Amino acid sequence: MEKQRQPSDGEIAKSRSMVREIIAHHFGSSKAATRYLEGGRTNFVFDVRHRHGRFVVRINSEAHKLESFLKEQWAVARVRKLDVPAPEILEVANDLVDWPYMISLRAVGSEATFHPKRAAVVRETGRYAAVINSVRTRGFGETFDWSRNKLSTNTSWHNFVEQELDLGFRLATLQKHNLISPSQSDKVRSTLQNAAKRAKHPVLNHGDLRLKNVLVDKRGEITAIVDWEHCVSSFAAWDLSIALHDLGIDEKEQFLLGYGISEATLLKVSPLIKALNIINYAPAVLLGNARKQRSNALKTLRVRLSGSLDLYSL
Repeated sequence: MEKQRQPSDGEIAKSRSMVREIIAHHFGSSKAATRYLEGGRTNFVFDVRHRHGRFVVRINSEAHKLESFLKEQWAVARVRKLDVPAPEILEVANDLVDWPYMISLRAVGSEATFHPKRAAVVRETGRYAAVINSVRTRGFGETFDWSRNKLSTNTSWHNFVEQELDLGFRLATLQKHNLISPSQSDKVRSTLQNAAKRAKHPVLNHGDLRLKNVLVDKRGEITAIVDWEHCVSSFAAWDLSIALHDLGIDEKEQFLLGYGISEATLLKVSPLIKALNIINYAPAVLLGNARKQRSNALKTLRVRLSGSLDLYSL
């Protein structure tokens, strides 16, 4: 609901200088074309053209970002072994310059969002989603197999929902703005708390598996799934809730066909998908509070969460 703060020219210049230092260290020469890519939500992202190849360098001023980069590196390495197209991550470090950074090979292709063969792309994305979700993980949330830390790992779904997701606060936020009723809040809480009784074990989730993060060539073939920053260990419903959210009804069907989920399984998991979608609106509500258009934005959300746009079920 609210755009990210735009970095200043000074911040971009500083990050560009560090990127050149990084490139010189790893490739023996700083002679490279470095183009700043707008749209990075938390990182400074640069497209680098060097005689050794074309790369993407992500760099961030916050020290804890190193953990996120390491998590991405682990996830991408795992799915690449299963033939999921993802840009190879060559280096993650924080000891060369002041900020943590990540170097990956530049992926070819363009965003799939408006591709003329979008339906086929959606179906293939569903197939890759199933492969990603086949990777077994230990623990729930942002900290899982990639990390050596043990005390910060949520060993149970309940702890993940109540502590890392902060379910109580999210539901209170939605109720405060009259987006859900107390009875709906109770239903969402019950659905999430009881999810562990149905699901067997946590798996890897991309965390933002939408078409903006799927690159395709002119023929509509998927060349890369990018932006693994939000990957998480959870039940597969996590990826399904995000991937299906932006799709029309026909595209939802195509995605699920590609995923290979049975009708019986979908009926069982759909309440969890809906519950996750609902609570994931809470951060957007908080961001929207600073905007003059907050009232209109909240009205739009109320209509969406009321179920009025669901034209297919009674």
